Amino acid sequence: MSVPHTASAPYELRGMRVTDHRFTVPLDHSMPDGETITVFAREYSDAELPQAEAAQLPWLLYLQGGPGGKGSRLLSLSGWTKAASKYFRILMLDQRGTGLSAPANRQTLPLRGDAAAQADYLTHFRADSIVADAELIREALGSEPWTTYGQSYGGFCTLTYLSFAPHGLRESLITGGLAPLTGSADRVYQATFRRVAARNAEYFAKYPQDRGITTRIARHLEDVPEFLSSGERLTVRRFQMVGSFLGGNTRVDGLHLLLQEAFVPTPHSDRLSDTFLETVHGLVSRAANPLYALMHESIYGQGAATGWAAERVLKEFPAFRPDADEPLYTGEMVYPWYFDEDPALVPLKETAELLAARKNWPALYDTAQLALNTVPVAAAVYTDDIYVDRDLSLETAGMVKGLQVWESADFHHDGITDDGEGIFNRLLAMVRGEL
Repeated sequence: MSVPHTASAPYELRGMRVTDHRFTVPLDHSMPDGETITVFAREYSDAELPQAEAAQLPWLLYLQGGPGGKGSRLLSLSGWTKAASKYFRILMLDQRGTGLSAPANRQTLPLRGDAAAQADYLTHFRADSIVADAELIREALGSEPWTTYGQSYGGFCTLTYLSFAPHGLRESLITGGLAPLTGSADRVYQATFRRVAARNAEYFAKYPQDRGITTRIARHLEDVPEFLSSGERLTVRRFQMVGSFLGGNTRVDGLHLLLQEAFVPTPHSDRLSDTFLETVHGLVSRAANPLYALMHESIYGQGAATGWAAERVLKEFPAFRPDADEPLYTGEMVYPWYFDEDPALVPLKETAELLAARKNWPALYDTAQLALNTVPVAAAVYTDDIYVDRDLSLETAGMVKGLQVWESADFHHDGITDDGEGIFNRLLAMVRGEL
């Protein structure tokens, strides 16, 4: 099936040659003649290469983390993109529902109708549809089987690609993104709660003074109304979400710097500073990526409802409760109360409830096909990753024939931010038998 495709004239930006692409694809790939949406992708190549020479390079498709994350907006070639541009034209995909690809949020979703219609629409925004888009895009570009690079959720999408369209792949690289192929969402959160608890312990051992500050902030928020710039009161459980800092080597120390600026004296009493509150707002708001909250648990849904798994599993880990004596920071968990407290999500509460209750999610992986895989695949697994559990990742690796694992304790989930060039080069060498 060929799909309509338009491309901008190439333009240069800080050493990059950039082209914007738009593709018209089916909303529902089982109905190719039905409703369509527009999917956007941006092509990057090294401007030092003559245009004709760059056009002969093979394609690399980058699959972003998420769900709900748009393709990176590059301002220069650096890190892994600098390394990749030596060998490839890079295609940075806005996965459907993000960026310029039929964005789905509180503003656009009401166009679909009521909450039930919105939920039905969003069932077409998981990895199976993203992969089907990618295959139509590859064909529209006239590409041979291409290389994919999947970070985090992009790795989940890669496993779906290997399951249902391996003919479209030359080789695949994955960083922090080996999804569990079977089982319920509950075991994912049981594993990640344990990882996040261990990471909290590591953090407070490094910055013991921050244990007291964290508890002080929690107790303060219980007693004193403090408001974010979007107007809502900051609750303890929402403050705990700044534990997103704990997911990286390059970001973890930022939590310490944030806590140093928490309180300021005022004429009446110490209050949380505007600087602190504004930074927290940027960390806990889902205005820029509402699909993360709406669709996050669905990425583990196969044949059964997820039913707010993180909320259910939380009961097994009382140290994460906001009223714990010394509450811990949380990680990559989504709870139903998000849709009560975040203004970007409040209008989508009923839609989220319908998605959580949905039972008939189709399979995202074909374990039989993966057991017969012939596509070269290399994956970086981070030993202490709080977002994608190491043990579940290695379980998955063992179910994909020929998948090579490089495990490292030197990086966390943001490894490609820490040393993107080195990690990319290593994985590429692995799939090409050079390492």
